[in-house]
Amino acid sequence: MTNSDPSWSSTLLRRDLSARAHHLARTQKLLHDLSPGATPVVIFGRDEQGRHGNFHPASDTSICANPAWLHRLTKPHTASRRSRARKDWQWMELDSANSSDALLMNIFCHPGVFNGHTLAPAVANLLNVEATAQPCFGINPGVPLKTVRKGRSKLPSELSGRANLPASVLKDRTEIDLQLGNLFLEAKLTESNFQTAAPRLIERYRDLETIFDVARLPRKTLYATPSHPAAEDYSQLEDPPPSPSFRPDPERAQRVEGGMEKPASLPETSRTLINGYQLIRNVLAAFASDAGFCVLCDARRRDLIEIWYSVLSAVHSRTFATRLKLLTWQELATALPQDLQQFLEAKYGILPTDCR
Repeated sequence: MTNSDPSWSSTLLRRDLSARAHHLARTQKLLHDLSPGATPVVIFGRDEQGRHGNFHPASDTSICANPAWLHRLTKPHTASRRSRARKDWQWMELDSANSSDALLMNIFCHPGVFNGHTLAPAVANLLNVEATAQPCFGINPGVPLKTVRKGRSKLPSELSGRANLPASVLKDRTEIDLQLGNLFLEAKLTESNFQTAAPRLIERYRDLETIFDVARLPRKTLYATPSHPAAEDYSQLEDPPPSPSFRPDPERAQRVEGGMEKPASLPETSRTLINGYQLIRNVLAAFASDAGFCVLCDARRRDLIEIWYSVLSAVHSRTFATRLKLLTWQELATALPQDLQQFLEAKYGILPTDCR
């Protein structure tokens, strides 16, 4: 990414993808519909000819031939609970034109990228993984917590005078979008952020202090103003939302961060959250599995890129930090087959950009 690259918000990118999806759906007569809501999203389906507008034809053929990959497509879209295009079509999460997981599968399921046995040399070299690495989508490697649980007691016939099983470490079932050998990858496209969480949730992880300088982790302070409605999205938090009396004021937060206003003096009028919660869990998952970690995101999303680097800057384990990287879709596109590059340009506006 260069300084001349435009910076897009998540909203602007969603609008662009929606316009592109509409154009493709109309010109190619693809089965599609719009999700409900103020900003509808184009949802593609599989038509009577077997075409699915959200996937490159070659990638789609490979996905349908691989049971594990095909199962990834069966997670229902939340909007399908409220509306369906037709009775025999339940929207799935990867049917959305905005799905970063669909973009990920469009690339790594393409036979010119993975032929069923090996990765294309250009892609393997760019990601610094073995060509024999097999794409595994949606894995749950487990992130160790500080809490331990005792093993279950054996049945009397099993005990034979022995004590209970030894204690085991509890694990957070954080999902990793893609595993390629010893590399974990997290895909982002139109997501607004990497989630936030209360410090007490971050402190649960066993290896937190080993990897991070906790004091340097990025933070977001929310200020309470009774006259303002709640503006923060807590839908993906494991932590319960603030009480009704706490109403975040994002405008005041910006004034404080910009030095135009002093922070609140009373602790009950503000709440500090850790930014990049999802990235922190991903990094810890990679460390626990002795793997590397890579963020894949759009070069136009400078906001997401800045959050990643703010989390990376808090990693004080220099040896492990060398395993952490960021790669944009535009940089990855340089190593992809020509037909896939053309598909990414038409559907996502992703153009190859040299990462050297």
